[in-house]
Amino acid sequence: MAKIVVGYADYLKSLFERMANGGVLLASLDPHGKANPMTIGWGTVGVVWGRPIFTVLVRPSRYTYACIEHTNDFTVNLPREDDRESTALSGKTSGRDRDKLADLNWGTLPSEAIETPVLEPCVLHYECRVVQKTDVVPDAFFPPIIGQFYPKGDFHRVYFGEILRVTADEDFVKKHTRAK
Repeated sequence: MAKIVVGYADYLKSLFERMANGGVLLASLDPHGKANPMTIGWGTVGVVWGRPIFTVLVRPSRYTYACIEHTNDFTVNLPREDDRESTALSGKTSGRDRDKLADLNWGTLPSEAIETPVLEPCVLHYECRVVQKTDVVPDAFFPPIIGQFYPKGDFHRVYFGEILRVTADEDFVKKHTRAK
């Protein structure tokens, strides 16, 4: 399917609905140049420092953490609406142990703005360069959040990725243009 360039805010509703209901795929390259997808359900898009930013959270224990630290970039990819299996698989296994893209029988397409590729057959892709990263501060949390999300103390690193390019499948754009 042909990819076309779209605005970073054009399909946020679809992105956030899926992020909250099954997740989307964050991809990064490992030190050997192999793409690794990870399911994410937390993240946001906004404007920071006058730039469009995709903010994602990754725990240091995750394989993806080392990958992003290696490349300082990532892609966020929205699977097709009928493909919940890919996000489930990518959330249950580690790239340390398996080649998740081979398990999914998926390929990649080169990004134009960064090193990490976008994932095929996903329908929406954000190419992001890390412009800031910071670790969450445990003492600054509202206490119930720590108990609910960090009982083992595995606190996230927050990556602020400048959105450099966004592409989508033509069919995805046509379908969502009709829906507006």
